[in-house]
Amino acid sequence: MASSHSSSPVPQSSSSDAFFKKEVDATKRFRPAQSLPDVCPKEPTGDPSNLCDSPSLVLDQHRWTIYHSKVNLPAALNDPRLAKRESDFFTKTWGVDFVDTEVTPSFYLPQITKEHFASYQQEITPREKVHDRCENICTSKDTFDRTLLHTHDKSRTDLEQVPKIFMKPDFALEDPLTFNVVLPWSHFSTAGGKGNRDAASSKLLQEKLSHYLDIVEVNIAHQISLRSEAFFHAMTSQHELQDYLRKTSQAVKLLREKISKIDKVMCEGSLRVLRLSLTRNNCIKAYNKLKLMATVHQTQPTVQLLLSTSEFVGALDLIATTQEVLQQELQGIHSFRLADQMRMMNFPQWFDLLKNIFSKFTIFLKRIKATLSTIRSVVFLVLDKNQKTGDLEDTLQKNSAKDSMVDTEVAYLTHEGMFISDAFSEGDLLPAAADTTSQRNTSPNSEPCSSDSVSEPECTTDSSSSKEQTSSSVTPRGVEMMIGDDVNMTDVELVRLANNIQELLYNASDICHDRSVKFLMARAKDGFLEKLNSNEFVALSRLMEGFILDTEQICGRKSMSLRGALQSQANRFVNRFHEERKTKLSLLLDNERWKQAEVPAEFQDLVDSVSDGRISLPEKKPAATEERKPTEFLIVEGQKYATVGTVLLLIRIILEYCQCVDNIPSITTDMLTRLSDLLKYFNSRSCQLVLGAGALQVVGLKTITTKNLALSSRCLQLIVHYIPIIRAHFEARLQPKQFSMLRHFDHITKDYHDHVAEISAKLVAIMDSLFDKLLSKYEVKAPVPSACFRNICKQMAKMHEAIYDLLPEEQTQMLFLRINASYKLHLKRQLAHLNVVNDGGPLNGLVTSDVAFYTGNLQALKGLNNLDLNMAEIWEQKR
Repeated sequence: MASSHSSSPVPQSSSSDAFFKKEVDATKRFRPAQSLPDVCPKEPTGDPSNLCDSPSLVLDQHRWTIYHSKVNLPAALNDPRLAKRESDFFTKTWGVDFVDTEVTPSFYLPQITKEHFASYQQEITPREKVHDRCENICTSKDTFDRTLLHTHDKSRTDLEQVPKIFMKPDFALEDPLTFNVVLPWSHFSTAGGKGNRDAASSKLLQEKLSHYLDIVEVNIAHQISLRSEAFFHAMTSQHELQDYLRKTSQAVKLLREKISKIDKVMCEGSLRVLRLSLTRNNCIKAYNKLKLMATVHQTQPTVQLLLSTSEFVGALDLIATTQEVLQQELQGIHSFRLADQMRMMNFPQWFDLLKNIFSKFTIFLKRIKATLSTIRSVVFLVLDKNQKTGDLEDTLQKNSAKDSMVDTEVAYLTHEGMFISDAFSEGDLLPAAADTTSQRNTSPNSEPCSSDSVSEPECTTDSSSSKEQTSSSVTPRGVEMMIGDDVNMTDVELVRLANNIQELLYNASDICHDRSVKFLMARAKDGFLEKLNSNEFVALSRLMEGFILDTEQICGRKSMSLRGALQSQANRFVNRFHEERKTKLSLLLDNERWKQAEVPAEFQDLVDSVSDGRISLPEKKPAATEERKPTEFLIVEGQKYATVGTVLLLIRIILEYCQCVDNIPSITTDMLTRLSDLLKYFNSRSCQLVLGAGALQVVGLKTITTKNLALSSRCLQLIVHYIPIIRAHFEARLQPKQFSMLRHFDHITKDYHDHVAEISAKLVAIMDSLFDKLLSKYEVKAPVPSACFRNICKQMAKMHEAIYDLLPEEQTQMLFLRINASYKLHLKRQLAHLNVVNDGGPLNGLVTSDVAFYTGNLQALKGLNNLDLNMAEIWEQKR
């Protein structure tokens, strides 16, 4: 309804101010028409197609919009060009051009075409088809209302048929009263010959309940059909709501990205500056407190010094001043007690603190080294300057002497800045003098000299100018300012200064090590370090060794204080480590019943980990889905070893000693001595318990059997098998001068072999006493075989059964050869006593039959079939 001049023009400006800037493209200023109105306000997303009509506070704050228009509309419509007011209502109110003038299309409004409604048509067309289809299916409104009323009355009538008890909100069949009303028991009674009637009554009740169910289902379906339109409307609204939510989510995401960028660009830097400033102020305050604490810490030795010189007044004054400082400036500070708080830490906390201390000491030493290196470089520059200056003076003196004897005319080559004497050869010129003159002539402050200006002062060779030029050429510009004529130090003093600088670095390293030792000893006072387990002490040892190596690499010299403290703690650790395992072994032996034990799978893995002379404890494997069953024997390099439980644990203890040596190399010799002691202890203690029959009193065994003896022998042989491997392990970690300690393993091997031989002798002795007892009563008479030989063969079979599964076959054969030799000796003695000779007589035949019975039974045992018994030795040889 407005004319072309009825709207105020937009102010334009040639400046860069966006407030008055008019956009060129109208399509960029207006968004397409929306199909549905917004149900909730939208956040600005930067996408013009997704914005509402309201201006965005984020995007439109610097752009002119229609909301900036503030022109009075009646004043704009009042045309001052008219001479008089028109009486027509429209022309009077709206202007003369309202009726006659054509309205020019506004360039602020976009050209709306059919394509603008394409997306809306595509979206609404399927819904229109669904709507039309529903109208065709449904009846007219009047018919529908009449049908609805009729249906409502019918449904109400049907629902009245359903008993009210089903409509109660507290309806529950588990209630006995409710159950009896719904299902009366009278319908299910079959007494009195009324079975058929009761069955019919039960069927009628079932049909009635089914009829009630049908009525309810029909009414539920009817109610759903009545509300179908609301359901479809809700679905349509849900679809639109999903679109709005998606657009809102995109707007929120874009806004969050902008806020994040603003926070990163405008906030983080400022906050970081404030944080660093606050941190700097806190560090300054902490540093001042530390200086004051250091001063207070020095009060005690100062007071002792004053008291020693009888300055009692000064001592009292210092004490009073210190107390005042503690009460005012240092009130609430508990750091003077760097040990009580530390002792309350557990090992992980204390270990992290020690690691932090070592890290700070390393940085401290690196900084000192860098500073001292700079100072030392300056000293060497001064030395180099002095040396080159002296060489130059000597060269100039020699050249002056030569100039007096040869022609003094010198040709200067100014284009290269060098001088060459035509009077003598190039070999007489010294490189140092040539370089110095070159630097002088080519310097920015010097002028080139021509060949005809020899007599001018600027071109003369002066010693003082040569010195200055030499210093400038050798030293940097900043160092040259520090090196002046007022530095009157001789070369000897400069060399001494350079050496002292290196000593400062050594002293700094020693101080760091001493402080670390104090920290270590403060925690070790209550025996804390001695109570550490192997893994914890190994971690501590590696940390200290790493710090020691770092300081040695920085300073180039070894500091022994911390290494000595570590060695002292390592010795204590070794003692506790050894005592714990020796006590454990003692308890195991005191409770060992010397019976064959099953070998768990982890012990077999432990043995398998020792291969090719390398000893390492296997890592714990995760629990498998199917656990492996223990085995009867321990398999070591293809050989079966029957063992007891104590020996299995002893093998693990031995490997722990070897593993500890790998982790802490400084305790190798101590561990070797302790391990030798442990092996000797096992040998002696097992000898006392088995051979010495000590297990009868300690464990309560009834007797020491041949099986106990054979099992003990096999356990000793298992330990002997590992002694060469253990020896090689320690030998690789000892210094050549320490190889003499390996003789302990030779002694232990000999002791173990002697022990095994004693056990074998004991087994032979048992059978020897049996032969002596049985054959001393032997009489050569029928029946054959005699009872004596039957009894001997029975005892031999028992002996074989007891040891065959425990000892290897070759050891079993050797043992029975020795037993057979004892048997032949006793039989030969008894035959000599009975005057039975090998003459082919009846007595000789009886003895031969008994001996054949003995030989057959013995060779029938497992592994003894090829045994050479040589029974001819039982007869006396004829002279």
